[in-house]
Amino acid sequence: MELLRRIRLSIVLFTIVVAIGIAGYMAIEGWPFKDALYMTIITVTTVGYREVNPLTSAGQYFTIFIALAGVGTAFYLFVSAAEFMIEGHLKGFLAVRKLEKEIARLDNHYILCGFGRVGENVAGEFKAAGERFVIIENNPERVEDARSKGYLCIEGDASSDEVLIKAGVERARGLIAAVDSDADNVFVTLTARVLNPGINIVARAILEESKEKLIRAGANKVVSPSRIGGKRMASIMLRPLVTDYLDVVTSSKELELSLEELIVSDTSEVKGMTIEEANIRKRTGAVILAIRKRTGEFNTAPSSKTILDEGDHLVVLGTKNQLEAIQNIV
Repeated sequence: MELLRRIRLSIVLFTIVVAIGIAGYMAIEGWPFKDALYMTIITVTTVGYREVNPLTSAGQYFTIFIALAGVGTAFYLFVSAAEFMIEGHLKGFLAVRKLEKEIARLDNHYILCGFGRVGENVAGEFKAAGERFVIIENNPERVEDARSKGYLCIEGDASSDEVLIKAGVERARGLIAAVDSDADNVFVTLTARVLNPGINIVARAILEESKEKLIRAGANKVVSPSRIGGKRMASIMLRPLVTDYLDVVTSSKELELSLEELIVSDTSEVKGMTIEEANIRKRTGAVILAIRKRTGEFNTAPSSKTILDEGDHLVVLGTKNQLEAIQNIV
């Protein structure tokens, strides 16, 4: 990026010198634009052609000035461009441009802010689930690591409006703030919420007291890895069989059964029916384990008389084929 700034600067300086040359020859010698442009270009590039027209003394002094200024800026531009090409920056620049185009085509995707230990695991889960996502990371080594794994990754500050917009925050369905500090996660959450009021945000809290700040900043959910880790370790010790069962159901690739979350759409054929009337178990083989209503009420043991309303979130257990069948219905 520093080299690109140098190239832009050299182009601007070269353009200014050419503009001054054209204006000077037109004013001093009274030449038309075409002659003034030609004289300026052959002077700053030192090609050695003769003058378009005889020069006055003032014109000769002006030509000396243009030659000195033009040769310097032209040489600076040439060296910067050569360095850009020789060091392989062009290849890297084209790769970044390709990445930006891929991200620009994304819609209803996820944004992962931070590719540390937590972020790397989140990315792995997204990839395993076949979800589209973009990573934002400001550490060059982590950026390179993420890209080497085939992930779309933007190098930059995740709390920056420009970077989040480049990641498609306005089109994204969800964002995970997993930067290394709680303060940064608060800024990321606040910025994302302003840019996309409807986005679902899950934020990481290192300190327990940061949870309330993240909620106020706009996070829908806050996760504390240390707290979850502690509860997990205690569960393994106290209820090992239950823990093993949940692990198998939620994350095992070998077990045929798995859990899925579905939402009752406005066009669903079972909207307004009870679970018994919908006859989902017989039609699909899948089992509805829990329902979260639009009001926020969580029914962890729905009966056959429970009504399926539009917008209800269903926790469903079944095989891949069973889940596909119930998804078509719901």
